[in-house]
Amino acid sequence: MATQRITKGSLAIDKILFDFIENEALPVAKLDSDTYWKNFEQVVLDLTPKNKALLAKRDEFQAQIDAWHKNNTYELGAYKNFLNEIGYLEPEVADFTISTENVDDEIATIAGAQLVVPVRNARYALNAGNARWGSLYDALYGFDVISEADGAEKGKGYNPVRGAKVVAFAKNFLDETFPLTDGSHADVTSYTIKDGKLSAKVGESETTLTENKIVGYNGTPDKPSEIILKNNGLHVIIQIDPNSPIGKDDKAGVKDVVLESAVTTIQDLEDSVAAVDAEEKVEGYRNWLGLMKGDLSEQVEKNGKTITRTLNADRTYTDLNGNSQTLHGRSVLLLRNVGHLMTNPAILVNGEEIFEGIMDALITPMLTAIDIRGENTLRNSRTGSMYIVKPKMHGSEEVAFAVELFTRAEQAIGLPAKSIKMGIMDEERRTSANLKNCISVARDRTIFINTGFMDRTGDEIHTAMQAGAFVCKGEIKGQTWFNAYEKRNVGIGLATGLLGKAQIGKGMWPKPDELAEMYRTKIEHPQAGASCAWVPSPNGATIHAIHYHQCNVANRQTEIKSEQMPSIDELLTIPLATDTNWTDEEKQKELDNNCQGILGYVVRWVDLGVGCSKVPDINNVGLMEDRATLRISSQHIANWLAHGIVSESQVWDTLKRMAKIVDEQNASDPAYRPMSADFDNNIAFHAAADLIFKGATEPSGYTEPLLHKARLKLKGYQGD
Repeated sequence: MATQRITKGSLAIDKILFDFIENEALPVAKLDSDTYWKNFEQVVLDLTPKNKALLAKRDEFQAQIDAWHKNNTYELGAYKNFLNEIGYLEPEVADFTISTENVDDEIATIAGAQLVVPVRNARYALNAGNARWGSLYDALYGFDVISEADGAEKGKGYNPVRGAKVVAFAKNFLDETFPLTDGSHADVTSYTIKDGKLSAKVGESETTLTENKIVGYNGTPDKPSEIILKNNGLHVIIQIDPNSPIGKDDKAGVKDVVLESAVTTIQDLEDSVAAVDAEEKVEGYRNWLGLMKGDLSEQVEKNGKTITRTLNADRTYTDLNGNSQTLHGRSVLLLRNVGHLMTNPAILVNGEEIFEGIMDALITPMLTAIDIRGENTLRNSRTGSMYIVKPKMHGSEEVAFAVELFTRAEQAIGLPAKSIKMGIMDEERRTSANLKNCISVARDRTIFINTGFMDRTGDEIHTAMQAGAFVCKGEIKGQTWFNAYEKRNVGIGLATGLLGKAQIGKGMWPKPDELAEMYRTKIEHPQAGASCAWVPSPNGATIHAIHYHQCNVANRQTEIKSEQMPSIDELLTIPLATDTNWTDEEKQKELDNNCQGILGYVVRWVDLGVGCSKVPDINNVGLMEDRATLRISSQHIANWLAHGIVSESQVWDTLKRMAKIVDEQNASDPAYRPMSADFDNNIAFHAAADLIFKGATEPSGYTEPLLHKARLKLKGYQGD
């Protein structure tokens, strides 16, 4: 595939990207082309050597750690001393409090569910943007939170038995969250607003809420069509229409209960996206620009009809003083850029591929300028900020580099200083071990920290690859380091002043079809002090929103601040197996599960350009897979190979056997190309194998370099 390029100084820009920026982006940002490209070039020339030096330092640390493990038996005290000596562990900075300003309430003070979606997919991007409000009735009816037992099957048409169970669940939620002084919401025959309070008629008597959590209504006080309630910073809307198909069968005419659901969304250019060249990067950039302008739309087939999906407008209501009020109609959007490692052929600088993280930082804020300046109609940030989530940084030097990059981007684009805020993903071991320092160097931009178990585990395995064989993958969460990692993240975040100023997040629920299990267990995230946690779908966000009514996160964070934080020693306790005498059956089961997941994800990434897939596991349970889950699976096998737990021939045999199973699982997809039809020449199959067999030597065990190489090969990319 030949690439046509436009030259600007030392830059050679793929014409696809150049045309997008010239014709679609710069006019909206109101920037002069020559000035923009001149500034762009200067930032690239200045920061590329610094980026290279930071990556070289990663490699140097890894080489030193590998050598230490090969020459020493792992013992925590000696290991910790060694990490201090080489500078892997940084001297801890003095206490401080972050000073980030102009942060929207959705990030600073409101705790709630957070969606993560690939911004290359316009439909997903719009659905997530509109997931600020979700129908509790729909989320319950369509998923397994409501059992299908006793005649409550979903079926093709409406099942009134199931519908009754949905309504009973929702009314119970109202009883728990907005209890009445007397009686149950299930027995209410009418709602009215009297003297600034909600009046509910139960039988012949009237009752009200035990706490006056009503903030307004739509319709009239004596006949409201909507009742707007608020608890723990989140709104709940009781919708009333006795003439609707659902409301006609409800005593009070209630047709739905709507929850404020995905308060924030990360639109993703990284782990859930396959974007290897200008063509694919522009798809993501164009969708983000459309989200910022407010005019992104997508044709969607639904129930045999074509509908046009766009961003929702704001909601309005009448408050208890009779004044009109507005509720933000959309999830507040963050954008995840790529990390410091990858390069991309979309732009060459002096003949070399540009660092993709630098490219993202010089393009995405320009696409956001219309929102930062408040020149659009459907505003994302009402404080004039852009929220960039920055992944895969190693230690405070790399966070400081991101700060410098954002500062230079603001200057190059003409944005207000510190208008670009930073989310620091705590997903690499060196960042976890030096988290306080990482936050410190970005103390006036930090709006988010989180834990990302999969990437973090991948880096745990890769960093200690030579230390010994790791426990089975399913046991890693139960080890000492994991509890320390999760608790230290929250504790350090609170100690550095994130309470009321920034998000503290937890990771993704991986089973999008099994929301009953999520409902039973994911409350552990707000209870752990997380003000947001990732969910895989809008319906998942609505179910998870219930947890933020059950747990007041701000109160929980205040309690956690006084609790004892796990030590750095616990964090540095490597999860090595104390007994590696697994049976042949146990080892094969581990291999089967890992190989099946790797193949199921890689084949869709390479062949179809799908960066986030629901991949059936070995038991046909659909799991959300992205590059982070791929990293842990491939690193785990590489670790067992390195220590002789399994053999190369055994892995090859397993890959071929699992490839046939993955082929069968994808047989109904007309775009799918079976791997087992030609193992020798299937690019995706060999990419999956490379992730394992080259896993010990790939930078930090990342999967991106090999995935990008394979997809570019499949697309026929010849380079320049």
